[in-house]
Amino acid sequence: MEQSTAKPIRCRAAVSKAPGQPLEMEEVEVAPPRAHEVRVKIVCTSLCHTDLTFWRMKDFPAMYPSILGHEAVGVVESVGEHVEEVAAGDTVVPVFLPQCGGCADCLSPRSNICSVLSYRPGLMPRDGTTRFSLAATGEPVHGFLSVSSFAEYTVVDVAHVVRLGGATLTPEKACLLSCGVSTGVGAASKVAAVEPGSTVAIFGLGTMGLAVAQGSKMRGAKRIIGVDLNPDKFEIGKRLGVTDFINPNDTGEKTVSQVIKEMTGGGVDYSFECIGSTSVMAEALESSRTGWGKTIILGTATGVAPISIPSLEIMRGRSVVGSYLGGIKPKDDIPVLAQKCLDKELELDEFVTDRMGLDDINRAFDLLAQGKCLRCIIWMDGAEQKKTGA
Repeated sequence: MEQSTAKPIRCRAAVSKAPGQPLEMEEVEVAPPRAHEVRVKIVCTSLCHTDLTFWRMKDFPAMYPSILGHEAVGVVESVGEHVEEVAAGDTVVPVFLPQCGGCADCLSPRSNICSVLSYRPGLMPRDGTTRFSLAATGEPVHGFLSVSSFAEYTVVDVAHVVRLGGATLTPEKACLLSCGVSTGVGAASKVAAVEPGSTVAIFGLGTMGLAVAQGSKMRGAKRIIGVDLNPDKFEIGKRLGVTDFINPNDTGEKTVSQVIKEMTGGGVDYSFECIGSTSVMAEALESSRTGWGKTIILGTATGVAPISIPSLEIMRGRSVVGSYLGGIKPKDDIPVLAQKCLDKELELDEFVTDRMGLDDINRAFDLLAQGKCLRCIIWMDGAEQKKTGA
């Protein structure tokens, strides 16, 4: 469809109307893309813990009603003015982190946080409006993380769209590259720059932590210690690179950091916090080696509690660094990861534990909340889940 003839589209969406309440299937109207925007037909999407966090959140930046979802793959349906890098029919991955390509941050290898397009909760980044409304009443519906993939169609700024080009990944695998897996692999390769022969500890073996394990293995780490309360995580962890497993419930009188120091002769070279707990962040730091230990924070703490870091530890050479989308630049690095998948260097099949249609999305939320899945793929047409053997 040409941009000059794009019309509003009515489609189904799973709408969040109240904190922690089941999403409601609604018919929504999706406006045509404006300048610098792309309207995308979502093929499949998946659930991330960030969706779960905002679904439960009572106060701002959570907004209601809204369409959650930010990990997806789709096909461009139409484009607005000034959009040249994608066209109707292109397969794209929408991402929550923009890359305008022209600001000082996008041009620097030291940052992946665009300084031109700031995040506007619930709204489009350039004009502060929404492209969604309830078809029955016209009531505006907020977006989420500049993506809103729990709808059959969405509108995304072109800075938030990655064209996969010649990488012929299956939709499921392409979907996973838009957030969790890219964050974990990127944290190991770009933020930590894990070295061959090094030691690693990962606190939390969800999708992000397991992706850190795989990224660390790809970088040549010799020992990768996974820390998780769920012993079932060790089996999948072993397949993705974890060499040792610690269950905090089984360490007796010792702290996890004490156990890790004993295992490694003083602490790991790199520790990754993938949970979002400030107390675990402090424990991850304590698990790193004095002199050069580096702790990477991937988890997002929902409260305001500060991280307690003794200044002496910093003086003695330990460091702490944050990681936003694993330090990757979406348009530059996601196609590279896609090629690594095609080359069998990056394994994604292990992350997909469940598949279902959009009508079953609340069941997917339950599975994630109960810790019973890694990534649940939501197919918009509902039929693909049968084709994949679900």
